[in-house]
Amino acid sequence: MLTNSGAPASYGNAPRKQGLKVAESVSISSGIAGRYAAALFDLSQESGTLAALEGDVETMAAALGQSRDLQAMIASPIINRAEQGAAIGAVARALGLSELFLSTLALMAAKRRLFVLPQLLGDLRARIAAAKNEVTAEVASATKLSAAQSKALAAAIKSKVGKTVKLSVTVDEALIGGLVVKVGSTMIDTSIRSKLAALQNAMKEVG
Repeated sequence: MLTNSGAPASYGNAPRKQGLKVAESVSISSGIAGRYAAALFDLSQESGTLAALEGDVETMAAALGQSRDLQAMIASPIINRAEQGAAIGAVARALGLSELFLSTLALMAAKRRLFVLPQLLGDLRARIAAAKNEVTAEVASATKLSAAQSKALAAAIKSKVGKTVKLSVTVDEALIGGLVVKVGSTMIDTSIRSKLAALQNAMKEVG
């Protein structure tokens, strides 16, 4: 059946269907990652090794962020289970990760679940932060923050949220100046870029 425009009736629904498939995929990945994260977190908590787990998470996250080859390997549908297991095992040993974390990665490789590693790391970060009564503030800065600036910023955020604050800082030169801080669903934008955008919008309304 055609619409008045001559296009198939289902054409307009294609983007929405694609969006639903993406959302379903994200939900499935989050669910898989959550189960592995819960098991790993509980075992670490029971054995009193949460500090070691936190170190493993940050080390693995840094390696994943810096290596496109590693990203491609965990997501590849072509590399078989044995090859993925051997590769992730070699990476984990080279990084000095704990045996518990290494065992979890090996199990994920055997089950073809390594593709959810980024979600696993995010889930574990959230669980560890909750256990420490801590929140992570994602900070985008126009220039690299000094140790003193980072300490002052963390203290300022802590006074607002009432929890220990861990900063995750990235440099975004496009901001020109100032900061963009996100804590949970709350965002604070003090960048010059945002002020210029607001000024441009105001000028358009006047014009």
